[in-house]
Amino acid sequence: MSDARSEPPKASQPADEAMRLHPFYGGKMQTLPKCAIRSFADFSVWYTPGVAAPCKAIERDPDLVFEHTNRGNLVAVVSDGSRVLGLGDIGPEAGLPVMEGKALLFKYLGGVDAVALCLRSRSEDDFIRAVEMLEPSFGAINLEDIAQPRCFRILEALRARMKIPVWHDDQQGTAVVVLAALLNALEVVGKPLDRVRIAMVGVGAANTASYRLLTACGVDPARIVACDTRGTLHRGRGDIEAQQPALAAKWAICRESNADGIVGGVADALRGADVCLAFSTPGPGTIDPGGVRAMARDAIVFACANPVPEIWPSAAREAGARIVATGRGDFPNQVNNSLCFPAVFRGVLDVRATTITDSMAIAAAREVAAVARERGLSAERIVPRMDDPDLYPRVAAATALAAQQEGVARLRLGREQLLARAAQSIAAARGATDALMRAGFIAQPPAA
Repeated sequence: MSDARSEPPKASQPADEAMRLHPFYGGKMQTLPKCAIRSFADFSVWYTPGVAAPCKAIERDPDLVFEHTNRGNLVAVVSDGSRVLGLGDIGPEAGLPVMEGKALLFKYLGGVDAVALCLRSRSEDDFIRAVEMLEPSFGAINLEDIAQPRCFRILEALRARMKIPVWHDDQQGTAVVVLAALLNALEVVGKPLDRVRIAMVGVGAANTASYRLLTACGVDPARIVACDTRGTLHRGRGDIEAQQPALAAKWAICRESNADGIVGGVADALRGADVCLAFSTPGPGTIDPGGVRAMARDAIVFACANPVPEIWPSAAREAGARIVATGRGDFPNQVNNSLCFPAVFRGVLDVRATTITDSMAIAAAREVAAVARERGLSAERIVPRMDDPDLYPRVAAATALAAQQEGVARLRLGREQLLARAAQSIAAARGATDALMRAGFIAQPPAA
């Protein structure tokens, strides 16, 4: 029997490679032209004096900015570094490698240009104002790695004030993939969504948004028991009630969930549960194997803390879990927002959406789930792989179509048009990377 706390072989390999290759490349992103430069004379077209003509056109009709500039394909990835990956409050400089990584995924998986912006701010108002002022230059905003409850208030304020999509990937992106993975996991074990009992370990950005999306899709909130660092959430949590309105979302969970009034800790929340959704303190050891053994038959365990899951998959399976997922790509069933956010942004940019609604997020989740189902579900395959060629174009199209149905899209395009546009954008991004590597402008990494 494996030690629940022991690190599996090769689990540290990605970190070792990251420390070797980040300084070799000096970061992950760069800026390159997208226009033809036939000779130096072309700079009179792309810059002065020629550039004055599109400037005047945009002044007359501001929407032309999407035609004459890259704004319609440009996302700002914005963070204050206060809640990075499970590493905690490490600050804006230390958070920058993660934001650059996010920009890399945007480009390679979605064909979306993204700029990493880490702000030195601990003031909600200053952060909100800084992001708000970025609107003229970007087609959408991706908020990332911001501590709660600040992240909830920042997202709500920016969505209300800005006329472009604002998305907090730790909330909405994670919730999309959780919903997709859970729909398929329940199909594998043969349990209905509206009857399962769910234990939520951790009530941060990811699980708070997952709670909202799951209940919108038919999960009975009375059958959910959530647990934070102080214990289960229930109507008697005066410590949460006293912090209103700052913890409004958390207090809503206290009032709506846990119909049996279960009091205690993680083990009490897990007892008899069909599903464990953990986005909590990195493990191993955050979830004990004994807690998994006390779950219902054919238990589903999502242990999604990064960089180390709350319980290692092998230990969860030995304790009786039938399906185990983590947030890592080196284990089966990666429940990670990277499966959706590049496509969601591809879709909203392609129809120039003004926001991302819950209905759009649910449409994206159902398409992620459908891609996996069509490949064949199993206990070790409940979500698609990142290298599935159909995943990102299909999720982009589903998101864009939902935006049109919701009335928040500036452009109207059919599904085939959307699929073709997304596929072309993604192919161009990957082709450009491959061409730079073949030409030696992106060097091959040195041997370890």
